[in-house]
Amino acid sequence: MTTRFRRAVVTGGAGFLGALACRRLLEAGTSVVCVDNLLTGSAQALTRLRSWPEFEFRYCDVTEPFDVTGPVDLVLHLASPASPTAYGRFPIETLETGSRGTRHALDLAERTGARFVMASTSEVYGDPEVSPQPEGYWGHVNPIGPRSVYDEAKRFAEALTAAYARAGRVSAGIARIFNSYGPGMRPDDGRMVPTFACQALRGDPVTVTGDGTQTRSLCHASDTVRGLLLLAASDLPGPVNIGNPDEATVHQIATRIIALAGSGSRITHLPRPPDDPMTRCPDISLARSELGFEPRIGWQQGLADTLNWFTRFVHPDRPRVPVGGGF
Repeated sequence: MTTRFRRAVVTGGAGFLGALACRRLLEAGTSVVCVDNLLTGSAQALTRLRSWPEFEFRYCDVTEPFDVTGPVDLVLHLASPASPTAYGRFPIETLETGSRGTRHALDLAERTGARFVMASTSEVYGDPEVSPQPEGYWGHVNPIGPRSVYDEAKRFAEALTAAYARAGRVSAGIARIFNSYGPGMRPDDGRMVPTFACQALRGDPVTVTGDGTQTRSLCHASDTVRGLLLLAASDLPGPVNIGNPDEATVHQIATRIIALAGSGSRITHLPRPPDDPMTRCPDISLARSELGFEPRIGWQQGLADTLNWFTRFVHPDRPRVPVGGGF
């Protein structure tokens, strides 16, 4: 991050990526106001953040109008249920966060003259007919399927952000995030990595949906947040893909997690959920050329520290998996 922000507001700052973004901003000398209603956020993450004197938490639902007094030069809008389990449980809240919540966060950025960065998602591409996915691809999305509450919330949020920017009301950047994972995820998150990790650590069957040939591109959370802050420090409007183009099959990811866990788990197969994408791989040419962004942690390396994180929940007395790479 080349630009030092004086004071940032992070919506969804108690979430998986939000808490890490708060921490990285604090480490860079930025005062942080975390706005979260803890619908899917972590009280434990807040406990760790409260030790910083420049951190302030505000219990707030962004779907209702809110304000932050005093100077603000960055609004980082990360609020939203983000896993299939979460947005399946809170479908209306997810849609309202993408619509009303984005509007209220944009209004705050407009009032304060702050740079606005919105965390969108690779899910706007749906089950893509193009791979890797460039930002110019418009997507292949079912607007009324079970995943649509998240997909369409983010697509609307992008449209609203772009409209504010075109009208000259804010300086805005849109980041499309791909398959983030890492320490800090909830064990009951419902996404692939925490599910596989906890199953493997317990010795349970690792449940792969479909035949496992569908692909994902895992991006370590530290790389994701670094990309978000590079976008914040620029004037790039986006959308820009933030992810790791090192594509792997779901079967390969499951196999790697089982091996790292030293587990006797076997892979079992379940039906693929409706609208589950067959491929997911970002074209990060724009992020490389305009932001100097390059992921630093390969997925096989990054899964080791992630497995350590989940070990504390499943086997709190078990020694941690040895981790290399300077985590």
